[in-house]
Amino acid sequence: MASKKQQPRRRTGPSTAPGRRKSCHFCRDKVAEIDYKNIAQLRRYISEKGKIRSRRITGACRRHQVQVASAVKRAREMALLPYVG
Repeated sequence: MASKKQQPRRRTGPSTAPGRRKSCHFCRDKVAEIDYKNIAQLRRYISEKGKIRSRRITGACRRHQVQVASAVKRAREMALLPYVG
């Protein structure tokens, strides 16, 4: 039996090259710690359905994204933010 060599598949659609990298909003403002009581700031990191947005979408660095997630969870526990949107 003759085996055919498969050529690698080409991606079609939008370009796979990354665009401009988002800079961390908290690093720019030199924020040391994120406060769970600052609801207006935390709402930027929550989707319409109430999910915490990922780093890829928000542009936050790893350290601040972890702080955002824990601040959102604390604010939900204190009934400052809803669990569901």
